[in-house]
Amino acid sequence: MSIKNIQRTHWTGAWRWALALSTVGVLAACGGGGGSASAGDGSLRVALTDAPSCYQHVYVTVQKVRVNQSSTAGDQDGGWADLTLATPQRIDLVNLRNGVLQELGTMPLAAGHYTQLRLVLGDSATTAMANSVQPNGGAETALDTPSAMQSGLKLQANFDVTAGQMADLVLDFDACKSIVKAGNSGKYLLKPVIAVVPRLVSGLTGYVSTTLSLGSTTVAAQQNGATVRSTSPDANGFFSIPYLQPGTYSVVVTSDGHATAVVNSVPVGTATTAVNGTATAIATPVSAMGDITGAVTATSSTSSGTTTAPVTDATVSALQTLTGGTTIDVVNQPVDGTLGTYTLHVPVGAPVTATFPTGTATLSFTADTAVAGKYTVKAQAPNRAAQQKPATVTSGTPASVNFSY
Repeated sequence: MSIKNIQRTHWTGAWRWALALSTVGVLAACGGGGGSASAGDGSLRVALTDAPSCYQHVYVTVQKVRVNQSSTAGDQDGGWADLTLATPQRIDLVNLRNGVLQELGTMPLAAGHYTQLRLVLGDSATTAMANSVQPNGGAETALDTPSAMQSGLKLQANFDVTAGQMADLVLDFDACKSIVKAGNSGKYLLKPVIAVVPRLVSGLTGYVSTTLSLGSTTVAAQQNGATVRSTSPDANGFFSIPYLQPGTYSVVVTSDGHATAVVNSVPVGTATTAVNGTATAIATPVSAMGDITGAVTATSSTSSGTTTAPVTDATVSALQTLTGGTTIDVVNQPVDGTLGTYTLHVPVGAPVTATFPTGTATLSFTADTAVAGKYTVKAQAPNRAAQQKPATVTSGTPASVNFSY
């Protein structure tokens, strides 16, 4: 069995296989494949996890997971196999960080190649606060959800099920990117960003100093200037980034009021790599912070002239290219879901960098003063070409970077 071309990353490494067929707290009600196991069946196990969240609480109510071998199958078409939870689970995504999983269950599944997966959530219109967000220090607010919610959130997935074996998937729900503020209305929109990844045994662990503001600290495993997976440390500074494809990563640590720390050339094999221990916990220098603000808009021609409207499905990133050529993603976020505006909060001070040590050596950081406060802002939106513009950040005065299509 193999899982290939999974959303955002192509996975071809070590697999964690289980040979037992079981159901864990679920009823498998399947159409077009599933139900009770039969000769030639395999199985599918699904769990939910979350990247760092920008909110105090983010609740989603999961009803079922649907899979189909046809990438074009509609909700009423045949071929669906449903993993239906016996009781819908209202899950706080904030609790699913640092490798914590919420198991959704296991079901028998006909052997074959599957190209469509849907996550079906509860409807806040019929069940109060089925899906909701509580901003830090604010009140819990119901999420405005996509109109297609009832048929499920369509996710990119591409996996094989082999007779007698288990396909083991994790749905990585990025709550910070999925919850979008809607202007000054006080409302929040759910625009799900969910990666489907295999439950690999390889990953990264390590420690950041508890002198950092742990509530605002993020640790990311990055390749080529893009975050593959990220997390936030626990109260002891411990972080865990599991389910990584074997390869080489940059570990990027960001924390409000502190410079960025980067550990380059961290290898991940078929087991977990320890970046450091408690005695060498990463403590980044104190730094002033600055803001990059702007908006993403699009101009179109009409019979009466031209009109400019916000691009509300864009994502913006503050990238930094280090001396030596490595590019890191310091912060990224969706634009406002109504206004198309954004604010990126970034360090003014120089990032500190180290190379993953070999043997008994420990991490040794050096300030990269040549790139202090220098960023490249990148805007991306579906069906539009990515745009990049430079920005130099100082404390006290925001840098303004606007994008127009």
